[in-house]
Order: sequence, then structure tokens, then C-alpha cells
Amino acid sequence: MASTTAAGTKIAISAAAPATEDAAGYAALTYTAIGGVEQIGAFGASTNKVEFQPLDGAKEKHKGSTDYGSLQPSMALDNNDAGQTLLRTAAEPDNNALYSFKITYPTGEKRYSQGRVFGFPENVGNADSVIMANPTIEFSKKVIKSAT
Repeated sequence: MASTTAAGTKIAISAAAPATEDAAGYAALTYTAIGGVEQIGAFGASTNKVEFQPLDGAKEKHKGSTDYGSLQPSMALDNNDAGQTLLRTAAEPDNNALYSFKITYPTGEKRYSQGRVFGFPENVGNADSVIMANPTIEFSKKVIKSAT
């Protein structure tokens, strides 16, 4: 794949879980687009390193637990946007449900995962700024990559 800009990238949310945790399962869901997104941010799995140093021998390194990553999108607050409304619902302190997310790149490639929303703080800047929302989405499932 040749490099591309992020312009045109979209993010969407679904309250449903896929029947199967693969591209076909996620693609079968109905999603609600999240509007006003300025930036999605970096995401993807990282694995912790576990080390052991025996007194007599080389240091051993192993893979430990995996963190599937998080999203911290930045968006212009819009109380009439259905996707933002669903994000706010997911962020309620008593809501521990997993939500499905779809990120669509300008090339048509997609990234899917499930996660929980840990807050939906609003950011009021100065007189020359837009009121923003900055939710944190923590993925609990592997990020599934799909070419289409």
C-alpha cells in the first residue's frame, strides 16, 4: 500500500457484538457514524515484556500480557450527532458494556475492535476555539484488519 493522508478517515460505533470476531462478523453489524472527528490517534496492540535474569546465564525475555490499545479521538462537540450520543451513553459510569468500533481509511481499508468508553470529557478552550469532546476508548479485543 502506498502512503496516504488521514483525510477522509471515518469512525463508527455499534452497541452490538459481532457473531464472530473476524472481518465478516464485524462487517455484518450496523454502525452509527461519529461526526465532527478531528483526530482519531494511534491504536493497536502492545505486549508487555517479561524478563528473568538467572545468576548464571543470559537474560531471558518473554512476551507477557497483551494490551489491545486505546483510542482518544478529538471531536467538535455536537449534542445532535447520533454517534457522539452513543459514545456518551457508553461512557456512563454504570455502563460496562462492550461496543464495536469500525475505522475506515480513505483507501477503504477497515479496522474493527470492541471496547469500553472510559469517559467523555468536554474541553472548553479559549474564545477562538471550538468546544471539543475527548473520549477514551479502551479496546478489549484484538484489532481486526480488513482490506475492504
